[in-house]
Amino acid sequence: MIKGKHVLIIVENLPVPFDRRVWQEANTLKDSGMKVSIICPKMKGFTKSYECINGIEIYRHYLAVEASGALGYFFEYSSAIFWEFFLSLKIFFKKRFQIIHGCNPPDLIFIVGLFFKLFGVKYVFDHHDINPEMYITKFDKKGLFYKLLLLMERLSFKTADYCIATNESYKQIAIERGKKSPEEVCVIRSGPQLDRLKLTSGNCKYKKGKKFLVGYVGVIAEGEGLDLLLQSVKHIISIRSDIQFAIVGSGTELEKIKQLTTEMGLNEHVDYYGRVDDNLLVDILNTADVCVNPDRPTAWNDLSTMNKIMEYMALKKPIVQYDLKEGRFSAQESSLYAENSNTIDFANKVICLIDHPEERRKMGEYGYQRIINTLSWEHESKKLIHFYEDVCNHL
Repeated sequence: MIKGKHVLIIVENLPVPFDRRVWQEANTLKDSGMKVSIICPKMKGFTKSYECINGIEIYRHYLAVEASGALGYFFEYSSAIFWEFFLSLKIFFKKRFQIIHGCNPPDLIFIVGLFFKLFGVKYVFDHHDINPEMYITKFDKKGLFYKLLLLMERLSFKTADYCIATNESYKQIAIERGKKSPEEVCVIRSGPQLDRLKLTSGNCKYKKGKKFLVGYVGVIAEGEGLDLLLQSVKHIISIRSDIQFAIVGSGTELEKIKQLTTEMGLNEHVDYYGRVDDNLLVDILNTADVCVNPDRPTAWNDLSTMNKIMEYMALKKPIVQYDLKEGRFSAQESSLYAENSNTIDFANKVICLIDHPEERRKMGEYGYQRIINTLSWEHESKKLIHFYEDVCNHL
C-alpha cells in the first residue's frame, strides 16, 4: 500500500511546478495517498524558498549559476548537491521519508540517495536525460568529462533500487550500460495532461497580420536546432511572405539565437515570447497552423522523447521534424520527417503542410487520437501508481 508513505522528489535542472513531468508525478502520488515533498532550484518566477501547493511541500534552493559550459556545470552541480543534501536532512528530521525519487540531470543525486539508504530509504532513479550523449551534443567531444559522466550514470543505476525510463531507448540503456535487469526498469512516458492543453480557436494577433503561423515550444539551448530552424525560415520567406513564426521558450542560447535572427534579417518574421505561463503557451500553439521540432540529429535527440511533440499532438497540430527514432515513435503519422540536417527539405515540408489544409487536419486528428488513446498522462499515471505499489511493498 502506498497510502501514508512519504516520498522526497529531487530535481535539479528545473523548478517545480514548472517542470511538468515532475509536477504530474508528484500530484499523481499525492492523489494516491502519499505525502510528497520536492527539492528543486530557484529560477525566474519560482523564487520562494518554501511553499505548499496542492498539499505538496516544495523546498527551493539557490543555484550558483545556470550552466552553459563545462566549468559552469561543475559549479552548478556542486551547489545543487550541497543544498539537496542539506534540505533532505531538514525534511527527514521533520517527517521521515521512505523513498527518494531522484530526477536527473545531473547524475549526482545518487549521492543523497546513497547516504539515506543507510536508514532504509529506497532510491528511485527517474532517468530524464542521457547525460553522456548530452555532453557530446553540447561540446562535440568526449575526453575526461565524458568518462566521468559515464561513471556517474553507472553509479546512479547501481545505487537505484528501482529505475524509471522515459522511453524504451532509455530502458535499453539502463539494461546495457546500467546493468539493471528488465524487471527493475519501468517505462513511464511524459504524457501530456489534457486538462492543461485545452483546444481553442487561438488568437490571430500572434500571426502579426500574416495568414499562417508556425509555432515552436521548447528549451533554447545547444542541440535544440534553433539555428537550423532559422535557416529554414530564411528559405521559407524567400518564397512567400504570408507566414509568421512564434518561438516559445528560454534557455542558455536564447540571446545568441536572437542575435542570429537579427543578423539573418528575420526579426519581422520571428517572434520570441520567452518562458511563458500555460495560458499563453496554449493560446499561441492553438493559433499555429503547423508546429515544428528542429532538434539537431544527435544521439541524445535520437534516443530522447521530447515533450513538445506530445503537446503539439494534444492540440491537434501537424508537425515537421527531422527523422529521429523517438520523435518518429511519438508522432508517427502526425508528422512529416525531413532529411536530417537538410534545412531546405525541412522548409519545403513546412510549406507543403501550409498549402494542404486537409492534410494538416488529418495529421492533427491522428496525433490527437494517439494522445487520447495511448500517450496521455491519464494512461502513464496508472503505470506510475502500479510502480510505486511495487516499491512500497518492498519497504
